[in-house]
Amino acid sequence: MTPCLLIAGPTAAGKTALSLAAAEILGGEIINADSMQIYDGLALITAQPDADERARVPHHLFGTIDPATRYSVGQWTSDVLALIAGCRDRGRVPILVGGTGLYFNALIRGLAEVPEIGAAARSRTAALLEAAGLSGLRAEALRRDPVAAQRVKAADRQRLMRIVEVAFETGRALSDFQADTVAPLAASEWRGLVIEPDREALYARIEHRFDRMLEAGALDEVAAFAARGLDPTLPASKALGVPQLMAYLRGELSRAEAVELAKRDSRRYAKRQSTWFRNQTGSWPRIRSLDPVQARSALADLLDT
Repeated sequence: MTPCLLIAGPTAAGKTALSLAAAEILGGEIINADSMQIYDGLALITAQPDADERARVPHHLFGTIDPATRYSVGQWTSDVLALIAGCRDRGRVPILVGGTGLYFNALIRGLAEVPEIGAAARSRTAALLEAAGLSGLRAEALRRDPVAAQRVKAADRQRLMRIVEVAFETGRALSDFQADTVAPLAASEWRGLVIEPDREALYARIEHRFDRMLEAGALDEVAAFAARGLDPTLPASKALGVPQLMAYLRGELSRAEAVELAKRDSRRYAKRQSTWFRNQTGSWPRIRSLDPVQARSALADLLDT
């Protein structure tokens, strides 16, 4: 059985082009591993493959989920495992491509089956943060689950809250649940690579790409999304560029301010993604070039080893 190919990297690094090349070399089908490209109606602003790219090879899980849905990592994992099985039944190689590290981790390390966190535990954790600040939240996380808390940076509020919420809800440590997990894909069932280009070159590409998104109609796309009046806490509402362009549409920012803030946040997000992949996928081979010809050549060399 040919292993799945996992292609990871920051936003605007050229993952779409590389995945198409891989699919054509291997005889594969492309499966989305990006948490924002999953949503319908946001194809331009989330840089989903266009119609011509999708026509070259089969694509799955791009623009298939309504933005009103809170689509979870667990749901994605279940959907993707079914898609992987379908690819293999057809004699095709599953190629997973995206920038959402938690998706990749869910497949190759497993997803802890933690009970759903109720309102009481969330409120208790929020009250703790409000009263004691981030240092107090971390102290509680260390007391409740030192194993998990030591893995988390002191400023990582979201992950610290998760540790405390799980403890409040279940009376157990999150690390206990994580220790019991089994990876859905065995080590022999996948191989991975990361696109890790020069940071300044990547930033320039991010800015140029955002300009092209606007030229292609991304603002109209965001306006249609805004007209739905969805809950602003939904994941789709936080897609890169969406909050800033919605603020412009509401008259809270000038167009120039919205564009600059969207580019800035995209650069910052790319930096966080790159850091995550360096820490979590350090053993995966790297492709450094943003040039599509050079990147494809490096890909062919990697696939030949």
